[in-house]
Amino acid sequence: MGRRAENGHSSAPIRLTGRGRVVVFGFLLAITGGLVALVSAPGQAADPPSGPAPTVIVQPGDTLWDIATRTKGREGRDATVEEIRRLNDLSGYDIAAGQRLVLPRRR
Repeated sequence: MGRRAENGHSSAPIRLTGRGRVVVFGFLLAITGGLVALVSAPGQAADPPSGPAPTVIVQPGDTLWDIATRTKGREGRDATVEEIRRLNDLSGYDIAAGQRLVLPRRR
C-alpha cells in the first residue's frame, strides 16, 4: 500500500487512466466553451430588432462622420461611417442635403 500520512490516510499520488484523462479533458473543454459563450453572447442579438430601420435626413453641412458621431458617439465612429455606406450602397463619402440615409440599429 501507499505511505501513510500523519492523519492515517494514504498519500499515494492520484493516477488517471487514459479514460480518466479523456473525461477530465472533456470537462475542461466544456467549461471553456461555456465561458466563451457567456462572454460573447451579450453582444449578439438572438432576433433582429423589429420595426423599420432608423433613418436620418441629411442637413446642409452634414458629413457622414457628423451623422455617425450623433448616432454612435466618437467610439466606433469610423466603423459606423462604413456601416452607413454599406446600408445605403454609397460608393464614396459624399452625401447631399435632403438625402435620406438608413442608419445602423443601436445595440
